[in-house]
Amino acid sequence: MKAIPFVDLQAQYRSIAADVRGAVEQVLSSCNFVLGQPVADFEEEFAQFIGVGHAVGVSSGLDALRLALMALDIGAGDEVILPANTYIATALAVSAVGARPVLVDADRSTYNIDPARVEAAITGRTKAIIPVHLTGQAADMTSLLEIATRRGLNVVEDAAQAHGVTYGARHCGSMGAAGCFSFYPGKNLGAAGDGGMVTTNDQGLAQRLRRLRNYGEARKYEHVDKGLNARLDTLQAAILRVKLRQLPAWNRQRAAHAEQYRRRLEGAPGIATQSRVPGSTHIYHLFMIETDRRDELKQHLNSRGVQTGIHYPTPIHLQPAYADLGHHEGDFPHAEALSQRILSLPMYAELEDDQIEYVCEQIHSFTSDGSR
Repeated sequence: MKAIPFVDLQAQYRSIAADVRGAVEQVLSSCNFVLGQPVADFEEEFAQFIGVGHAVGVSSGLDALRLALMALDIGAGDEVILPANTYIATALAVSAVGARPVLVDADRSTYNIDPARVEAAITGRTKAIIPVHLTGQAADMTSLLEIATRRGLNVVEDAAQAHGVTYGARHCGSMGAAGCFSFYPGKNLGAAGDGGMVTTNDQGLAQRLRRLRNYGEARKYEHVDKGLNARLDTLQAAILRVKLRQLPAWNRQRAAHAEQYRRRLEGAPGIATQSRVPGSTHIYHLFMIETDRRDELKQHLNSRGVQTGIHYPTPIHLQPAYADLGHHEGDFPHAEALSQRILSLPMYAELEDDQIEYVCEQIHSFTSDGSR
């Protein structure tokens, strides 16, 4: 068995190469590189896919979150609640607008933000909740939206790992005041570089987002907001339009791979998997397992050609960048336990059955060796 990468972007590209080249050539021929027609076309198509009235293309997932908070007038003196076990970009967006990230612990079985802990963290300064739809399934949006409505808070969905996830009858990115997506290359819907999107059903919010991403400009040289240069590149939009057409099939393939992993790992001693969120689909941006011997297993798999990932090895409250929040080890025990136990296995649409079988065989060989 040859080496199995964690993500194989080359395999994905081979399946759509002709269409991608054609889309890129059209942009190069037009020489309309900034906010060209493919950006508007992709925004319309993505809005229809998510089921919202508006989608605004931006430069990254971090900027999607930052711009959403700016558009909601969240800033200095405000607090925003988010999970401790997310990628640091979620917190960085809050810091970028001058607000204070307020961290809460995860649900131990689903890995998503715990609504009970959200309720307990609300103060008079709280302005928003950022649920992260971690690994490819929705957070408990029924509970979170109820809390937000009752307490008069905005919900900004971090859907960076949830392109195409549905919760009940609605897509992630359509339930809060705004939904924020990343198109980093390794995402289920990934660009050939950085990119992001903010989705919303609020026309006024969408108009402000369009200004904020483009220097706060209402029309050329008329600046009504203190904005940013945070636009989605035309080339990236053209490539993403090609990939969006494939996304539902790619998500189905990921889900099928996840079921194969679950079947083949059933009964492996000391191996646990993530629980499903009731009412949510799962698109498996990541397929995670848990084990007390995570680092040993990672080394074992690496020595046999299997590349794995850890998401995330250090929770936000233990990152040096957020020492100013004053947290210490033990403050968020679930996030800390997950950071020490979780291992992400290879997952991409083009993964083959024999590759999954090989990965699982190597895990079984590790767990069945009593000398370890």
